Amino acid sequence: MKYDIETLMREYGNDVLRTAYSYVKDKFAAEDIFQEVFIKVFKNLDTFRDESSIKTWIIRITINTAKDHLKSAYSQKVVPMMEFKEDMLTSEDDFEEVENRDRDRVVKETVMSLPESYREVLLCVYYHDMSVADTAKSLDIAEGTVKSRLSRAREMLKNKLEGRL
Repeated sequence: MKYDIETLMREYGNDVLRTAYSYVKDKFAAEDIFQEVFIKVFKNLDTFRDESSIKTWIIRITINTAKDHLKSAYSQKVVPMMEFKEDMLTSEDDFEEVENRDRDRVVKETVMSLPESYREVLLCVYYHDMSVADTAKSLDIAEGTVKSRLSRAREMLKNKLEGRL
């Protein structure tokens, strides 16, 4: 099957950006990783063997690129800048939106606090809507390992979130 890089960027770009951000937790670094991933995809598209879905292959490249970024000397010396935004509450809907945002933030922080092996599985299955088989291929682990990590991750998440929501 012939793939067009522009189509791949449109179709999987958000997944790449979110995956990169989930690792580096910096918007600008995630954008750099996004570019690097699609350069790698473009250069290596002819090596894709259709043994997994193209999405699985791209997410695997993203995970590896993000991990490489985290190992680099540059990323260990640079402190990410935080984005500040003032909340202007003017109506009941605004209060509800802030509550929802706070709940989402707590869940996201809790997921991100899990050990990497559990976090990766959760992100692939729930965030990227990947099957257990695709998750296994993407993370280069056995399907049984995905299932057990997913079970443990759910339990850890449940325990950490009790009382916080």
